[in-house]
Amino acid sequence: QVQVIESGGGLAQAGSSLRLSCLASGNRFKVNTMGWYRQAPGKQRELVASITSDSVADYIDSVKGRFTISRVNAEDTIYLQMNVLQPEDTAVYYCYASVSLSSTIAYSVWGQGTQVTVSS
Repeated sequence: QVQVIESGGGLAQAGSSLRLSCLASGNRFKVNTMGWYRQAPGKQRELVASITSDSVADYIDSVKGRFTISRVNAEDTIYLQMNVLQPEDTAVYYCYASVSLSSTIAYSVWGQGTQVTVSS
C-alpha cells in the first residue's frame, strides 16, 4: 500500500516563506507525477504545482515566480518552496502522487492535507 506523508505548513506573515514536503512511501511501486493542490474555504480545489519523474515542473499562474517545486527521485519526495507568501495563498495544501504498481495498475494517492495560513 502506498501512502503520501506531508509536512511543513503553518502560519506565516505576508511576504515570508514556507516549505512543504511530501514523501511517497510503500512497497513495489513507481512514482510518476507528484504535485500539490490547495483548497481555500468556499473555493474549489486547484492544482498549484506538479512535477514529473523527469523533473518537468508546471505551475498555476498565480504562483509563478514565487513557488518552486522540486523533487528527489531517490527518496520519492517533493518539496514546495513558497516565497513572498500572500494572504490569498491561505488554504489547505494536499500532496498527491501518481503511482504505478505494474504496467496495468496505476492510481493517485492523496495526503491528508496541511494548513497554510498567511496573515497580512
